[in-house]
Amino acid sequence: MKKIYIFLLLFVISLATVAQEINFYKRLSDAALELTKDKVTYDPRYYSIPYPNGDVAPNIGVCTDVIIRAYRKLGIDLQKKIHEDMKSNFSKYPKLFNAKGTDKNIDHRRVPNQATFFSRFGTVKKISDKGEDYLPGDIVTWDLGNGIRHVGIVTDRMSTDKKRPLIVHNIGSGQV
Repeated sequence: MKKIYIFLLLFVISLATVAQEINFYKRLSDAALELTKDKVTYDPRYYSIPYPNGDVAPNIGVCTDVIIRAYRKLGIDLQKKIHEDMKSNFSKYPKLFNAKGTDKNIDHRRVPNQATFFSRFGTVKKISDKGEDYLPGDIVTWDLGNGIRHVGIVTDRMSTDKKRPLIVHNIGSGQV
């Protein structure tokens, strides 16, 4: 009888954990959608920013800032998390931008670094052209050509044909 009770208790705890995860991703999707209300000009320049919880001015940003700001709305500081992980595991991050070490002002604002961080601590899905394979809150990256990487957050909103989830990102026209 004790074994059954323990199993049921673990099952209930597992269900609660799954419910919390689903709620987190829904909240992340909602946070990303909320960002689209803010007028943001695309600005990829390097800025010196405070640490932790640093951000460029709220009226400017790039695609990675959408991810950073959505997570920040949920109380998660990606600047700090990515910086700390890169400091401890620099060799696991891409060797781009001629970086010899970490830079808390910019590391979290680079798509390859975000992709590496999320792949280290999340689940990497198989690339698919089926909209139903992507869930609200998923972080997706893609190549725009010539090695230019881009990132966005999958939302629970669907395209007009109902076949693809919409993605919040900033590719030059602000957070859309």
